Amino acid sequence: MTTYAEFCAAFHTHFTADANARVVMGIDVRLGELPDPSLAGLDAAVESARGLLAGIGSIDTAALTFHESLDLDLARLALERQIHDATYTFNGRRAICQKPTAGDDIGDGIFLMFANDPRPDAARLSDITARLEAVPSYLAALQSRLDTPVLRWLSIDREKVEGLPGLLQNIEDWAVRTDFAALERLRAARAVAESATGDYLAWLAELPTTTHFHLNEQTARRIVHLRGIGVSLEEIHGYACRFLADTSETLSALRDRLVPRYGLPEDTTVEQLHAFLNEKFAVKVVDGNLDSILDRYQAEREKILDFIKERDLFPVFEAQDMKIIRTPGFMEPSIPAGAMMSPPPFRDGIATSLVYLTLSEALLDEHTELGIPGMMIHEGIPGHHLQLATASRHPSTIRRHTDAMEHAEGWTTMLEDYMLDVGYMGELTDEARFIGKRDISRIGARVAIDLFFMTGDRRYLDVGVDCDTSAVDPFEAAGALLSAVTGFTPGRTQAELNWYSQERGYPLSYLTGNVLVWSLKRDIEAANPQMDSVERDRAFHRIYLQSGNMPVRFLRRIFAHEGMLS
Repeated sequence: MTTYAEFCAAFHTHFTADANARVVMGIDVRLGELPDPSLAGLDAAVESARGLLAGIGSIDTAALTFHESLDLDLARLALERQIHDATYTFNGRRAICQKPTAGDDIGDGIFLMFANDPRPDAARLSDITARLEAVPSYLAALQSRLDTPVLRWLSIDREKVEGLPGLLQNIEDWAVRTDFAALERLRAARAVAESATGDYLAWLAELPTTTHFHLNEQTARRIVHLRGIGVSLEEIHGYACRFLADTSETLSALRDRLVPRYGLPEDTTVEQLHAFLNEKFAVKVVDGNLDSILDRYQAEREKILDFIKERDLFPVFEAQDMKIIRTPGFMEPSIPAGAMMSPPPFRDGIATSLVYLTLSEALLDEHTELGIPGMMIHEGIPGHHLQLATASRHPSTIRRHTDAMEHAEGWTTMLEDYMLDVGYMGELTDEARFIGKRDISRIGARVAIDLFFMTGDRRYLDVGVDCDTSAVDPFEAAGALLSAVTGFTPGRTQAELNWYSQERGYPLSYLTGNVLVWSLKRDIEAANPQMDSVERDRAFHRIYLQSGNMPVRFLRRIFAHEGMLS
């Protein structure tokens, strides 16, 4: 019989077998390796996962605590999802055989060791050097796996790989600055890696591709289920229809207040008002240097922190920090405006996140004096950074490994409204809410596009928005909806569609999580009418944050266990 402790140790070993996973998790062991992208490596991970699933059945569940029992349910879901992700098919082939991943596999781990690794410079540079030396064998294994990849995904990977030399130049410059003893070895490794990636790009250019990337309905439903979302595709589509209708009504009411406030013509449309506010509240770019926008974000971060500390709204612990940086070039194809890399959950010391901001002249409308507060609320404190920094300190090994995007995105999108409700933007609340509602409309469009991209069923694009989605090209059809709903720049629209197509079930997690979190919050309010509203919010925030990562339907069990739900 397996004990709970033995299972947790084996679970941890299993999910840190991948070299990039060890970097992300803060496990400083064998970091000079690259992931094994071969089918043999993937199949070995699948067999390991199946063995762990079988091991759960041999644990004496009667002896478990409430939290241990919940953790085993989370572990079972994670293992089943990993198996499915590695084995499901479309176009008659495994999905993983149709998705080139060289840019991510090579670049992500190296960048994290460069930007968010507290070890000495020499240790990090040594591991990076070893990784660069391993690039040719890694690419050979990846090439053996790929079979008629999806054209869009091949283009994404090509763009990321083409951005790697800029990252490697930064690595070499760092090595020079720090007098790295093995500088010449690093330079030789860089040359080998760049030669190999050049050959890989040439090979990609000759590879036969497909434009078809849709799944069947059964596989789409399985993907959503394995993300822990206990809601049907039809219900999720209904969320999008209602959300976009409600958001449209809110935008119309805000337009009616803001148009006379600024002396605009009575027939000013929502789109025209959006453009006006973007211009009026454009962020100041100091001496034409886009990096100066990072300073503006830093100032907003401090302002938000002062606001929530003064009101004691969220439990903010001291041993945490954020680095706000410009998105590295090789990541830009998948990060439309901003993103956050959470603190490594198994690293001791200060829990540090990376907040990425994608900056360009074409994207300045994504970074305005009205949009910056919403971005920092979502990505920083009290959003993703606070949530995931807190979760990284949870004692449960399983929860520190758990990935529950509707839990994470439901929290942050709820906060975008909540922080305005409690007065953060003061006299500019209407303006900020208008911009925020225009931007958050994306999560309704994301549901429609995610469901359409997964299933190929164009009925999912019908969410009550007046736009033409009849284009044969699915990206053109989806882009028409996304642009109509959000007014995103063409560059952001295309970057959004890139990751919608690859991260099956993740885009719909934003709105699904938003609905589920607000529903949970309302149920807690109804179950605890005797509590002061502020005290109830504090309790909700504390339990949500300190329970760690899990799908919202599992989190409900904790609130019930804590006596907050019947």
